[in-house]
Amino acid sequence: MSNFKKLAGQTAVYGLSSILGRSINFLMIIVYTEYLSKEALGSFTSIYALIGFMNIVFTYGMETTFFRFATGKNLDPHKVYSTTQSLLITSTLLLGSGLYLLAPWLAEVLDYSGQAYLFRWTALILSFDALLAIPFAKLRLENKALFFAGAKIFNILLNIFFNLLLIVGFPYLISIGTIPEGFLGYRSDWGVEYILLSNLFANGLIIPLVWWKAGFFSFKLEGSIIKPMWAYSLPLLFMGLAGVTNELFSRFLFEYVLPPNFYAGLSAREAGGVFGANFKLAIMMNLVIQAFKYAAEPFFFNQSGNKNSPQLYAKVMHAFILFCTVLMIAISVNLEWIGPMFLRQEGYEAALFIVPTLLMGYLLLGIYFNLSIWFKITDQTKYSFWITLVGAIITVVIIFVFVPIWGYMGGALSTISCYFVMCVLCYYYGEKYYPIPYQTGKGILYLVISFAISYFGLYLDLGIPVLNFFVKNSLILAYLGFIFLLEKEQIQAYFPNSKEGKS
Repeated sequence: MSNFKKLAGQTAVYGLSSILGRSINFLMIIVYTEYLSKEALGSFTSIYALIGFMNIVFTYGMETTFFRFATGKNLDPHKVYSTTQSLLITSTLLLGSGLYLLAPWLAEVLDYSGQAYLFRWTALILSFDALLAIPFAKLRLENKALFFAGAKIFNILLNIFFNLLLIVGFPYLISIGTIPEGFLGYRSDWGVEYILLSNLFANGLIIPLVWWKAGFFSFKLEGSIIKPMWAYSLPLLFMGLAGVTNELFSRFLFEYVLPPNFYAGLSAREAGGVFGANFKLAIMMNLVIQAFKYAAEPFFFNQSGNKNSPQLYAKVMHAFILFCTVLMIAISVNLEWIGPMFLRQEGYEAALFIVPTLLMGYLLLGIYFNLSIWFKITDQTKYSFWITLVGAIITVVIIFVFVPIWGYMGGALSTISCYFVMCVLCYYYGEKYYPIPYQTGKGILYLVISFAISYFGLYLDLGIPVLNFFVKNSLILAYLGFIFLLEKEQIQAYFPNSKEGKS
């Protein structure tokens, strides 16, 4: 129980930074939909999908590999840190330079003619992200959760500051005559450019701080460590690529797959902006998963030697499903007022109906992360390649087949379908090679019922806004009551009453 509480506590710290920081970042969707065009938002959606995909290439599974080799291989953790960081620096210089030189070609291929600078800035953003990956991982391994959280929040606040300055502040100062047009090279016709520059400035400014706190490392490339690390990380690279293929490629490919004039009055890039903005509304589920992942990955590895670890992993999974299904319902039933609050211009609400599907997709991603522990702690990461390859194929096929037919929902279905299949495959092989006593039947029941309640609550309309609010949110209480009935014995075991505690 103490281990479970430790994980919950660390998840809370990481969650606070992730939820607080990204919630602040999430609020930028208000600014983007208010001040930028749908076309600029479409560019933002597709370019950041590319960044998410390339982030996996630049780090190629080395964060998880670092945890494994620093905790379970009888190696000096500092030597592992120095070797891993040196390897990332070397590969980042090569990959970053290559992408920088390819920027003009990428601009032409992706229909950004004359904007090669966007992809040069993208190369720098990816390089800065990669240089921060292992120092941040080391902070997690050393349980420096508070500094980790503070650095993440500081990074996001810097990003927000530059966004507000460039997108809102400078145009306002120009409009009232405080500064002239073209001040410091400012261009009023730029949109996505200022989002990229803000990211670039924010990441560059925190590198010295994070490197200092993570500690000194000596540049060394020891073959005896690198060779087994490569063997371990390569399948994780493909796992990561397949994961972001599902999560991000629907947003990246959407504008290129959607037929012309599919949505009246919107270009394909503008429709991609609408799709991407509604994707943002599912961010709360992703925040929980990211917070959980930050805490759970080092925790799982540290507990792998415990004979009771399978039982502990099963309890963690069950608690994760309970919490996330409640969250999914809470967001879905309140979309009629959450949507207009964040999506400021007309037209964005047309895709609100895909949000519960996206929330379930993110939830399945979290379940997959829980399930995947078996091949990580048994060094069977080769299975991740095949599982995620299947997922990636499903993602791409569904995007090309269903986006031209169903538009927004076709893109959302790629998310939920891929992660569902990956969960099934990972569970099947996990039960063969590293059985964990998951409460599978209950878990599936909670997923099905919560998903049904989410859509029922979304479409429920009693005609009176106040009545709608209270009736829809009563569905959350009803679901919590359902959980209590099924989990009554477990709840009593975790929280015995005072009388029992004294006896």
